[in-house]
Amino acid sequence: MKIMNATIIKRIAASIVLITVTTLSASAKDYSFALSCDPDGATVYLNGQLVSQTTPAIIEVNKKLATKTMMFQFVKDGYESKTITVAFTKQQLKANPVVYCTLKEKPKSRVTQVQSDEPTVTPQQSTQRVDRNNAGKTEMEKTILRWYFDSDPRGSRVYYRVISSVPAEVKNTNETYLTTTPFEETRSFNIQGLTYSNSRDVTIEIKVTKRGYEDQIKRYNVRQAIDQQEISGFFELVPKEQPAEGQ
Repeated sequence: MKIMNATIIKRIAASIVLITVTTLSASAKDYSFALSCDPDGATVYLNGQLVSQTTPAIIEVNKKLATKTMMFQFVKDGYESKTITVAFTKQQLKANPVVYCTLKEKPKSRVTQVQSDEPTVTPQQSTQRVDRNNAGKTEMEKTILRWYFDSDPRGSRVYYRVISSVPAEVKNTNETYLTTTPFEETRSFNIQGLTYSNSRDVTIEIKVTKRGYEDQIKRYNVRQAIDQQEISGFFELVPKEQPAEGQ
């Protein structure tokens, strides 16, 4: 077991004190969680949904969701995003758990950065333009990210497609089968014609299906995924309504 240093222990202890204060007025249907990371000031997403603009923070999580596997993603400018996957017992939930992570600083680029609103690319990449029929010319097309998708129940089929609002540069694609959940892989987008400039106009659509359950679809902006170096999500599938007997 990894031993926490004194700073981390103090940080978690402070979070627990805050929980003790806030849970007195919390709904009986919710559980309280303390969110903390080193350094402070991270944005936190739970199963792909924004739950806190900064850390440290206290959040309330619906009891039904809290008893399932959850993915907390911590995002902070200048640091690599990190996803913490947790599953707590009911006894642990009653103790107001703390979700903590340490963020790793992104390595500083040795190339001259663009002095504009696009700080993570070179000047050449920022102004690069392509024609969709002459793709394969940009570094963004080969961007490698962490892909992670899970569902309840597991064993669901995962599909993806590209949706583009700039079809002259990036083509829309048909739905493509990936695999079944849980799915975790480091892979490239392989989106032909993609540049950093047009990435904000391109979306990845993920669809999760399973027999007996309603399909679920989530969409991810490619620019945001590139900046976070990750595209991930948790899908809680809803059983299809069964027709009443005799109908």
